Amino acid sequence: MHDPVGVNGSIKIDCNGTTKKILIHDIHLEEDSASMDHFTDVSLINYNRAGVPLLELVTEPCIESPEEAVAFLEEMRRIYQYANISDADTKKGQIRCDVNVSIMDVDSKELGTKVEVKNVNSFGNVYETIKYEIERQSKLKDKGRYDEVVQETRRWDEESGTTKRMRTKADAIDYKYFVEPNIPKYKIDQNWVEEIKKCIPVLPNERKIKYINEYGLSEYDANIIIKTKEYADYFEECVSLGMDKKIAANYLIVNIIAYLNKEAVSLNEFYLKPNLLNQITTELENGIISSKQAKEIFNKSLEEQKEPKNFISKDNAQLSDSNELESIIDNILSNNTSQVEAYKNGKTNLFDFFVGQVMKETKGKANPNLTKEILKDKLD
Repeated sequence: MHDPVGVNGSIKIDCNGTTKKILIHDIHLEEDSASMDHFTDVSLINYNRAGVPLLELVTEPCIESPEEAVAFLEEMRRIYQYANISDADTKKGQIRCDVNVSIMDVDSKELGTKVEVKNVNSFGNVYETIKYEIERQSKLKDKGRYDEVVQETRRWDEESGTTKRMRTKADAIDYKYFVEPNIPKYKIDQNWVEEIKKCIPVLPNERKIKYINEYGLSEYDANIIIKTKEYADYFEECVSLGMDKKIAANYLIVNIIAYLNKEAVSLNEFYLKPNLLNQITTELENGIISSKQAKEIFNKSLEEQKEPKNFISKDNAQLSDSNELESIIDNILSNNTSQVEAYKNGKTNLFDFFVGQVMKETKGKANPNLTKEILKDKLD
């Protein structure tokens, strides 16, 4: 059973290496009324979105920095995506944020005047909005003009990088809730709640703990993999195919995500599905191909949109026959007696020279680990 909010109504976030609980005030449903686009001297209202249901989550005033705010939003977006509630795409207006900022003295227990900035439409803008408002309010306070900070609604203006006043609040009560007479009270059955809880999929933090504790991944790698549900699902499908967990993680983080960013495509559009990637990693793990060859096959497969097995043959197979390698190494050592003598007299950095000679002789096909193992036995 999974509980995304937690028994205490809170969400755990990781921010700059520190774990913190963000307390939830409430979660409720609303209807979208319209969207507004603000320009230099005019604001336009778009009613096309009117009537679309909204889930609004309100936190307690416990977020203390722009970094914490963005970390919280990223965690909530992951939860929405993992639970299949929404794609939570900021570019499509599927997730927005109202930012409330107030400052107070370090030794004070009273929050200062709250300023609300409406419908900030990207996490980057949320960061800049909070940063700007903290600086604006702090400067006024330092100049003895804090009374100019009034309870009001502002908006973020990307062009100027500032917030601008929209309207002031008449009093301290932002919202007044009234009972809707046409909607009767509905008592939710607890058994139904428990059934819903059982249907909630494994959420990002649970996956992260599993990747670190069970799979032996670093926290850095685990954080990248859980960044989106698509990444995590792709990784887990690779693991289910028997792929080495660290190799699968490395391919996803280093090769696949880099390719997605470069080509501006989604993971759903990515040609090398886990079963195709497995063709490469299986040959790599079995020593049939080298890591360099694996990378070449990876790129070739994507370039030509053909299965990796089409590019794996005897011609590009890695040389892993110990008897053949030993014969090649014996010949190289006998032709480089002065270097062998120098190595034995303490010039151990010549070891890489011998490895290079083997690679040159085999045109890069020698199994590097086996090559080093045989060389070490013969030289030492």
